[in-house]
Order: sequence, then structure tokens, then C-alpha cells
Amino acid sequence: MKRKIITIDKDKCNGCGVCATACHEGAITIVDGKAELLREDFCDGFGDCLPTCPTGAITFEERDAQEYNEEAVRREKLKKFLSQNPTSCPSVQQKTFDNDDENVTTNTHVVSRLRQWPVQIKLAPTKADHYDGARLLIAADCTAYAYANMHEEFMKGRITLIGCPKLDMVDYSQKLAEIITNNDIKSLTIVRMEVPCCGGIQRACENALKSSGKFIPWQVVVISCDGRIIER
Repeated sequence: MKRKIITIDKDKCNGCGVCATACHEGAITIVDGKAELLREDFCDGFGDCLPTCPTGAITFEERDAQEYNEEAVRREKLKKFLSQNPTSCPSVQQKTFDNDDENVTTNTHVVSRLRQWPVQIKLAPTKADHYDGARLLIAADCTAYAYANMHEEFMKGRITLIGCPKLDMVDYSQKLAEIITNNDIKSLTIVRMEVPCCGGIQRACENALKSSGKFIPWQVVVISCDGRIIER
């Protein structure tokens, strides 16, 4: 597509890096002492970098370029933030648990209770036969790994959809509202982790229920990082 995008005159660039700091999208980096457009789809075309350049090396041009990709920019920002602040968020704080007790008796054969595919909210259809009359389970990705009895206690007899609001960087509200509105959902169970970012999946479900205008039974179950039910 043809759009307005920055161009950098490397002969004028002195490599000060002020433009890279000014670019909120992270589209500019310094390579071999010169500013360089890292990715076309990171440049939003607003030009926050232009007035900061002391040598006038940055200008606009209109040419064929990739469309601005807001979701890719958000993912890159999150990746950079987590790499620079590995313990700043409760969801990424490192913990260890002593759950390897060999004396605990376990079943030798465990049956999967998954009833449909796909399970990711982003990939799931908004209208499908398996939704009709369904008890719907909306679960955060990590819950199945933290809670040992996830299949028998929560997935059995339910249609399961999973997601991670922190990593997907999307609001599931609209899609979940369409699923609830377009199908005969009998009940909704939300299973989330105790970490704050997991509240996003609960809020999305609550917003979806409100948007649908339907009144169906629903509950929230909170799982601790060491695999316990701490709220239901």
C-alpha cells in the first residue's frame, strides 16, 4: 500500500539516537552509528521523530510500504519490557514449588475431557453446533498447567476456550459476546490465575455477558501459582 513513512538520510545522520528515543513505536534503531528504520510496519507515519533530529536527517516520503501493525508494535514493546524488567510484574516473578512427592498416588491413565477444537479464543468460531446447549469454560492458558485436576473438575462436560490477555494483547470481549449472543450457552465458568494480568480474561467475560444482554449462571474460580483453588 502507498502511505506516508519516514526516510533517513544517513549522510546527514550523526548517530545521536534522539530519534530512536522519541519514536514511541520502536521503529528506529541505531546500526553502525547511524539511525535506521527497523521495520516499516512499526512506523505509524505521525513523525514524532522528525522535530527531534538535530541535523534534519529525517523526512517524510509517500511510497509503497507495509501497513502500520499496531499489534506487532505492542508485542515488541511487551517483549522488550519483560527482558528489561524480568521481575517487575507478578505474572513473571520466579517461584519454585515442592510438588514432586513420590508418595502421592496418581491414576495410571488420565482421559482427556476436551470436547472440541480449536480451543484458543482467537481461533474459535463465533457460531458452532458444539456451543448449543453448552456449559462454557473460559480459562486462562496457565490454569491447565497449574491445576492438576483441570480436565476432570472443570473441562468435563464443558466446551473449553482458552486465552492469555497479557500475551495475546487483545480484548476478548467482543468475540466472547458474539459467542454468547449467537448460541444457546447454558452457563459460564471462568478459571483464571491469581496474577493481576489474568483479571483481563475475567473482565472480558463480564463485559461479554453485559453486551449479550443474556442472563446466564456464571462463576469465577481463581487458581494460585502453586496449583490450589483460592477462590470460587
